[in-house]
Parts: sequence; C-alpha cells; structure tokens
Amino acid sequence: MDATIVPEVQKHYPVLLKEIISIISPQYGGTFIDCTFGQGGYSKKILEFNGTKVIALDRDIESEKKANLIKDSFEDRFVFKNIKFSQLNNLKLKNEDIKGVIFDLGYSYTQIKDPKKGLSFDSSGSLNMKMGLNNYSAEDVINKLDEKELEKIFKFFGEEKESKYIARNVVKERLNNKIDTQTLVKIVDKTKRKKNYKVNSATKIFQALRIFVNKEISELIFGLINATKVLKKDGILAVVTFHSLEDKIVKYFFKSLSENKSISRYVPVTEQAETLFKLIEKKAITPSEKEINENMPSRSAKLRYVVKKKDFYDFETDIQEQFKNLIEIENFGNKLWKRPD
Repeated sequence: MDATIVPEVQKHYPVLLKEIISIISPQYGGTFIDCTFGQGGYSKKILEFNGTKVIALDRDIESEKKANLIKDSFEDRFVFKNIKFSQLNNLKLKNEDIKGVIFDLGYSYTQIKDPKKGLSFDSSGSLNMKMGLNNYSAEDVINKLDEKELEKIFKFFGEEKESKYIARNVVKERLNNKIDTQTLVKIVDKTKRKKNYKVNSATKIFQALRIFVNKEISELIFGLINATKVLKKDGILAVVTFHSLEDKIVKYFFKSLSENKSISRYVPVTEQAETLFKLIEKKAITPSEKEINENMPSRSAKLRYVVKKKDFYDFETDIQEQFKNLIEIENFGNKLWKRPD
C-alpha cells in the first residue's frame, strides 16, 4: 500500500489535507475523531481552529510520542487512545458532539522504514509487519500457514496473479530454511515470470501479508460501522484509501447506505425507506498535480466522504456479507493466535 510517505529529508505531508479540512469544516467547532493519528497531521490542523476538540486513535504505540507533544500544547482539547479504530464505539462519547470521523489508511515513512516493524522488502529486520495490538507476525504467517492458505492471501489481499507458484515455492523453501525478509524477496523474484522493473517484484506479496497480519479488512469494515454509529446528524465520515481493495470496501459501504435498493418504480417515494447517508460526490477526490509533485506516493490516494442524515445509532448493513470471503481468509490467522503485544 502506498501511504503518506515522503523522502527522509522532507517533512511529513498529511495526504489531501486541504480537501479534508474543506469537507469537515472545523472552523465551526465541534469534536472530531482522527482514527489514524500517525504523525498527527490532521489532528494538528483541526486544533488550529478555536472551539475544536480531537480524539485521536492509533494502534501503533510509537504514535503516542507525537501525541504527547500535541497534548502539551492543547491540553483538554486533545485526547489520544492507543486502540484499534474498530473499537472506537467503546469510547465514552456521551457528551461529545461528533462532527467528523476521519480515516487515513496509509502508512507513514517512519513506519515503513522502521526495521523493527519489518514492513519494507528493503529491510534487514525481521519479517514482522505488526502495527500494534497484534496476535501474530508475518513471519508466523509465511512459515506456518499451508500452501492453499498462502495462495489465497497473496491472491485476494495482494491481487498477485502468480500467487499459486509463489506459495508453492515458499512452502518448498521452508522445508529447509526459515523464511525471513530477504529470503522471501528472493523467492518472489525468482518465481515471477512477468516482471515490472519499475516496481519491486515483492510489493504485492508484502502488501498481502501486511493486510493479513493487521486484519485490515475487518478493521476497516468495523471501523466504518462504528464510526457511523458515533457520528451525530450532519456529521462527516471521510476516508482516504491507498489501494483498490480498501477503496472497494469504502465505496460499497457509502453507496449501499446512500441509496434505496430494490425499490420498485411503482412504490411511492413516501413509502421508500430513508437512507442513512447523503453522498455528496460519487467520484473519489484525488490529489492535485501540485501535491503529487511534492509527495509522490500520494498519487494513489482516494478520498471519499458522506454526510449522516439522521441522528440515530442502529442501522442495518450487509457489508460483512458482501466481503465475507475476505473475512474468512483473515480467519486463517486464528490458528496462529497469541496474546496481543
């Protein structure tokens, strides 16, 4: 997954920041939930407006260092929680006027380059990929799951066309040697028949493993559901995605709750069920040419948002059923379960 990444010599750029601020309108005050705090780009910008409060979430405990710096400046207007965003409905929000919930599903340059996290195929560190509060690592996955399970992970989470052959060669190699980062890179490179020399051959495999290890599919699905529950009437739900699988889930969730399904043309409008969201723009918002030139990895970013039309908590969605096959693949990890760290 491309992310909010910039070269080391440059500062961190929150992707589509101007567009996010324009959409959520913090100048009118209110409480906002930053579900992916990271380096704190969105949170800091929102807090520049008087009358705002930010509740920031991040599963990566390393983000707490950045959060403490903001806390020193804004005190009671800023709260940080080291939790997964799928758990945001567990927050005590009874007295909060939640005007917006924001997700940026990318990874920062700092995270990508941290050898302890093992997210990069250039890393000499362990094959880890745990972003925090995980039950197993990529090393567990690649060395313990069977060939068919690995094939499905590579195929559906990485959209890797040669997933069958890569999985087969991984299993062969691990009969003699434990698979680490560089061993996996070599296996993929050796296996791939069609190569794109502009992109590392292992890119899709590493994406697939990261999605699997961090259960990013179910995290996103439950994050969207619970964000919708905590939003107040006229509140904004905004999501920045970086690959097609994420965007497909967000697009489906927004569209399915913004339009009536299977409504006969003979049924009067007054008898049709009211929708939960108002979809302002059907097409995703993408970065400007200027932003892409300043921060090249932002080129794959897509921003979608909706407005909640009514102030109610319970609603029905078939999103879990729609992406049932992906959740079932994530559940392969149940056999690897360890106490979260």
